[in-house]
Amino acid sequence: MRDVELTTVTESEAVFHDGSVVHRLDGLAPDTEHTHAGITFRTLARPAGELLARFATVNDVHFGEFEAGKIDDLTEGPIQRSAPGEAPYPETMNRGALAELTAAGIEALVVKGDLSNSGLDEEWAAFEACYRPRFGRQLYVVRGNHDAYQGQDAYAGDQRIEFPGAIVALLDTVVPEHTNGRLTADQLAWLDALAAEADRPVLAMGHHPQWTDGSRSPDHFGMNPDDSDALAELIARRTAIVSYSAGHTHRHRVRLLECGAPTIEVGCVKDYPGTWVEHRVYEGGIMHVVHRISTPEALSWSERCRHLYRDFGVDYAEYALGRLEDRCFLINLRS
Repeated sequence: MRDVELTTVTESEAVFHDGSVVHRLDGLAPDTEHTHAGITFRTLARPAGELLARFATVNDVHFGEFEAGKIDDLTEGPIQRSAPGEAPYPETMNRGALAELTAAGIEALVVKGDLSNSGLDEEWAAFEACYRPRFGRQLYVVRGNHDAYQGQDAYAGDQRIEFPGAIVALLDTVVPEHTNGRLTADQLAWLDALAAEADRPVLAMGHHPQWTDGSRSPDHFGMNPDDSDALAELIARRTAIVSYSAGHTHRHRVRLLECGAPTIEVGCVKDYPGTWVEHRVYEGGIMHVVHRISTPEALSWSERCRHLYRDFGVDYAEYALGRLEDRCFLINLRS
């Protein structure tokens, strides 16, 4: 029998999933220990001061993909596909995310890359058709590696996005025609200047996660080690930058840089567990809350994807979901 999973905790809510069954507890006391379904957990503390802004992020939405869990031309898996008569699963998952973003009253959405499977015009058009009518000019997008395998430059370039109480520095980490990522000297100088004059906390975001340990291979799957070190040094020096957040790895994981700022990986929309992130900006800190997409159609699909890569010895459910503290936590301001 599958264990009940505690997927989301805020200062007043906890959400549990038992397969496709969702249990929500509301009205909880903040920063307090609670127990439900044999799981003991602590609600988040509410940061001090006024709530200034709320916005959301997604990544790895992969419009156009039709085989989940497939690696190159290998036949091992299990590989999951939409059944005959079902909508393509990227449509199912992204429409589910959109429905929840709308119900939550989210007015701005930041998308951290891999909008498409192959960077085809029709895949980008499907992405735009899903999200642009709802968010309009408050849809902020940067490309991922899947969007540039043929050297495409759609959604390229860095962006400064201002919200009450926070600035998002959205970084284009893509190396066209390659899987792994980088940051150029010019990009680091741009971020340095932005952080130097920022009058509010800066959340740096990109598609590729930082390297922090292990082999210093220039072919590291995420951002290459030299550029990762340069970013870490910049964050340590510019205390306005409170975090770096990325996608690409399809998992939830948080590591702390030496300066104490978190470097964050966020799971994908397209398969298990299928998530989006809510950012609540308070005067005294920022709440990072991962929500599992819980429309019936989305849960039906994402549950089928729990065991992707099992033939390679991977526990994908454990890898992708991560720990609760990798999903729901406070980002502290730095002085």
